[in-house]
Amino acid sequence: MTPFRERNKTVIGAVGILVLVILLAGAFKTDSLPIIGGGKTYKAEFTEGAGLQKMDEVRVAGVKVGKVTGISFKKSCSYPDGTTAGCVLVTMLVKNAHLGALTRADIKIKTVLGRKFIMLEPDGDDSLSKTIPLARTQAPFDVSPAFQQLAKTVGSIQTDELAKSFTTLADAFRGSPAEVRASLNGLSRLSQTIASRDAKLRTLLDRAAGVTQVLADRDDDLVAFLHDSDLLLQEVKARRAAIHTLLTTTTTLSEQLIGLVRDNRATLAPALADLKVVTDMLRANERNLSLSVQRLAPFVRLFANNLGNGRWFDTYVYNLTQPPTGFLPGTFGNGS
Repeated sequence: MTPFRERNKTVIGAVGILVLVILLAGAFKTDSLPIIGGGKTYKAEFTEGAGLQKMDEVRVAGVKVGKVTGISFKKSCSYPDGTTAGCVLVTMLVKNAHLGALTRADIKIKTVLGRKFIMLEPDGDDSLSKTIPLARTQAPFDVSPAFQQLAKTVGSIQTDELAKSFTTLADAFRGSPAEVRASLNGLSRLSQTIASRDAKLRTLLDRAAGVTQVLADRDDDLVAFLHDSDLLLQEVKARRAAIHTLLTTTTTLSEQLIGLVRDNRATLAPALADLKVVTDMLRANERNLSLSVQRLAPFVRLFANNLGNGRWFDTYVYNLTQPPTGFLPGTFGNGS
């Protein structure tokens, strides 16, 4: 067998590049792989999309089981009231979930900023093989697009012209019966009120649109904040047992200390009384003790010098005896 180092390096490099390309393609197509990917495709009809987008989650009992893979418009759908009209067709990829023939699909709101997901409610004995009809689906009402459309509509109204139209109409019907004149006068006052509040109404709607845009821009930050808050709560929950054990141990320790003091009260009382007497004596002789320590220092220093040359006392006594003849003064000493 040919050793690996002696083989054609060009062929080895080409095979390695091919394997890397296959692995890279598989990484981008994990959902289509037979083992780790896969899943089954289902479809559902909705009266409206309600802001649903591709890659939004599909859940069963709150657990993610798939995602939205397609959103399209279907020209002919059968409504529960017997009429036929267009609807929204949503395609879903679901894994590891059994959906019965009577499964229900609802579009739910995931976040306060309008993110959506599909909630499936499995029902029925047989497996789901057809598109979920409009009778078993429901889409939520989205308030944000309604307010945005309201702002655009109100902004395009020419309030001055509307007020003039109502005033002209009231003048034309001035000779009409009292009931009609009262109605038209009321419409005129209403138009004037709207015209006088036009600037404030525009400002209110513009600010509402600005707040909505800021919340939409901060969607990821809010999601991250909620995620961090969830982590904090989980950590507090995890530490709850340790905190409970600490409090229980502290309570037990305090009870034991109380019992110890109660059991030894007869012995501790005389000891504390004697200790008080000793403390009072030391406090009364505090000045004498301080002076003793100060005066002991020179003695200790000289005593240490005497013992500094070995295991004997080294002293010098001057003029203890008369020096013999022939010795110079100051050259005779007595050591012991």
